[in-house]
Amino acid sequence: MPTVTDALFPALPDDHTGAALAGRVWRPQLGGPSVIAIRDGMAFDISARFPTLRDLAEADDPAAALREAGGEALGPLDAILANTPPDRRDPARPWLLAPCDLQALKACGVTFPISMLERVIEERARGDMQAAVAIRDQVNRLVGSDLASLRPGSPQAMQLKAVLIEQGAWSQYLEVGIGPDAEIFTKAQPMSAVGTGMDAGVHPISTWNNPEPEVVLAIASSGRIVGATLGNDVNLRDVEGRSALLLSKAKDNQGSTAIGPFLRLFDSAFGIDDIRRTVVALTVEGTDGFRLEGSSSMARIARDPVDLAGQLLNAHHAYPDGAMLFLGTMFAPVEDRDAPGKGFTHKPDDIVTIAAPRLGRLVNRIRPTDACERWTFGAGALMRNLAARALL
Repeated sequence: MPTVTDALFPALPDDHTGAALAGRVWRPQLGGPSVIAIRDGMAFDISARFPTLRDLAEADDPAAALREAGGEALGPLDAILANTPPDRRDPARPWLLAPCDLQALKACGVTFPISMLERVIEERARGDMQAAVAIRDQVNRLVGSDLASLRPGSPQAMQLKAVLIEQGAWSQYLEVGIGPDAEIFTKAQPMSAVGTGMDAGVHPISTWNNPEPEVVLAIASSGRIVGATLGNDVNLRDVEGRSALLLSKAKDNQGSTAIGPFLRLFDSAFGIDDIRRTVVALTVEGTDGFRLEGSSSMARIARDPVDLAGQLLNAHHAYPDGAMLFLGTMFAPVEDRDAPGKGFTHKPDDIVTIAAPRLGRLVNRIRPTDACERWTFGAGALMRNLAARALL
């Protein structure tokens, strides 16, 4: 039977030796989290210099600041990782957290043509998984596969919009997919994300849901993109399909935002062009023997990551603590898991692995939201803890 611990390693990027990698750990003896630097497979607490990851992201040169910061050695990273899964944890020893804290947790929707069509299908099926099969064929006949070559907001895109309206095939999802304005929504509250090795939550009301493997940008309050990591934008397809106004119920649930394993800061060896070339791989392994594999290539995104970051944070939208921005996914699994026509949906204890060569590996076990560790340590608790440690 697959376990989180089996899948956790290796967690680091292939070229981790020269990478500027930051993260967070929970330190039981301090009753709170610490910012860490990863150096040669060891974790160093640099909270005396950067009490929060938000502070590190706001530095003039975060990668250089990370490398220059002295820190307390916490031991081998592998030992901290192995102690992270909730059912394997020694509460007296440190464990890993998501590599973000005070930043807003935001996400982009329908940024890839394939996932855009799946959202149209969800909307028309009204959350009915079986009805989606026939609707998928219909939508593909009407729209075709030319969407990948369209630039959102271009005259060609607007012409396609006019044709689709005439044919009665227009959708709010097509509007944000090929129109001038991106869909950017609040995924969850700051401090609520879970990291690698932790349980990811699926609300038990859902019978049609899936993982969404994505690249997540770290954006400073100035709008500057300072780094990237991986994320799972867990999605309840039936809930969102019933109504787009249920987006928050479909997206913002306990444990439904997974980010990690570490934040890789931009430097001369790794930057936005590397993100544009990233291929994100997904594996789902179930206790029933089911295995699903897929990938999402950032080269096929319809909107450039810099454009998405600019639509998030600009003269009209301020985020004083910066933001973590999910860039969307092209992966929407339709393979049957049980009976023909039933499609894919999660089962409890699925192990989801999201990986990219230069960002590492994010691994989570799927659990019902009410069975996940309850989120209790928010921004207020963080400020009180840091103040008690004389870090503020």
